[in-house]
Amino acid sequence: MMRLQKYMASCGVASRRKSEELIKNGQVKVNNKIITELGTKIDLHEDIVKVDDKKISIELKKVYIMLNKPLGFITTSKDDKDRRIVTDLIEGVNERIYPVGRLDADTTGLILLTNDGDIAYKLMHPSKKIEKRYIVVVKGTPNKAELEKLRNGLFIDGRKTAKAGIKILKNFDTDSILDIKIHEGRNRQVKKMCEAINHPVKKMKRISIGEIQLGGLDVGNWRYLNDEEIKYLNSL
Repeated sequence: MMRLQKYMASCGVASRRKSEELIKNGQVKVNNKIITELGTKIDLHEDIVKVDDKKISIELKKVYIMLNKPLGFITTSKDDKDRRIVTDLIEGVNERIYPVGRLDADTTGLILLTNDGDIAYKLMHPSKKIEKRYIVVVKGTPNKAELEKLRNGLFIDGRKTAKAGIKILKNFDTDSILDIKIHEGRNRQVKKMCEAINHPVKKMKRISIGEIQLGGLDVGNWRYLNDEEIKYLNSL
């Protein structure tokens, strides 16, 4: 027996958290009966599970991919507004993969895609405190007091952010380049943090997630993770 959302994640449908949303939205059937109760257990040998009326089964081959996301692409598996999605850039992969976490359409850089729901869950879970690093161009140059606010945490959306790593890499007449490290994954967090100190983001690129580095991968290109990177993910 296995919990339904864990089974869906193991099948590569989505992360456990996203699978729970699909269940609550009535998109999941077990033996042709809609299930909306989280924690429902299924028999792996007897029960037939469908998501959006398509039968799912556990993927045998796990796939781990990194992509350097270009501007204008959204980090979902499908989109009913006909916008460009990151999976459109992945060709020649037969397994059903989905992006781990999100990057805004106007943010570039590292995004991971997989069909391994357990790994996706670990990467996104707040308890793991996995550091994400961004190179950010902001309007103006933050002063010492403003930098300390970012480092020590400030209130956005009524809640204080965790401590962040902030470093000025370069400054110019009208803007500056910051190196920002956070381990939270709140919606548009880096942008909201910078707006809170009156230095709005003009451009942003994610260059690492934990020990996974974007490196010299060109924009719009992707590659499979190597053995060392997969070993790191499995160690989480």
